[in-house]
Amino acid sequence: MADEIKSLDALKDAVAGAATATAAADASVAADAGPAREPQRDELGRSYATGKRKDAIARVWIKPGSGKVTVNGKEINVYFARPVLQMILRQPFQIAGVENQFDVMATVVGGGLSGQAGAVKHGISKALQLYDPSLRGALKAAGFLTRDSRVVERKKYGRRKARRSFQFSKR
Repeated sequence: MADEIKSLDALKDAVAGAATATAAADASVAADAGPAREPQRDELGRSYATGKRKDAIARVWIKPGSGKVTVNGKEINVYFARPVLQMILRQPFQIAGVENQFDVMATVVGGGLSGQAGAVKHGISKALQLYDPSLRGALKAAGFLTRDSRVVERKKYGRRKARRSFQFSKR
């Protein structure tokens, strides 16, 4: 502390000077962060992404449209009959605020229906942020861009299941 602050006015001036220096440093860091994200679309105007959940892997293409969702060649309400699974697929569009603006074509393999729904949701989220990078903040804040790494634990030798032991018998 080279100079001591003895009045409130001097303190206010020192804080204001420090705030402008910090703002200038933040601006230079933002400029050095690199180029802004650009949309990634193919020649047909679609964005592609791969989504994963448990053992399921989904390949997802999105393009502007009326909100039609096709999974493995079937409509969403035929392939995912349970309303909960349909709701999971619609979540990224609701968070991004673009409901009924994109058509989705997905192929999904592996796992069960719940894992497949999660994989398609992950793929839709990634494809949306590739199509329009301004949606990335909302999708990332909701946690939709993070792959859920939880998988089934393997069965161990000497046990009935992954952790379940055989029933103990005293006699």
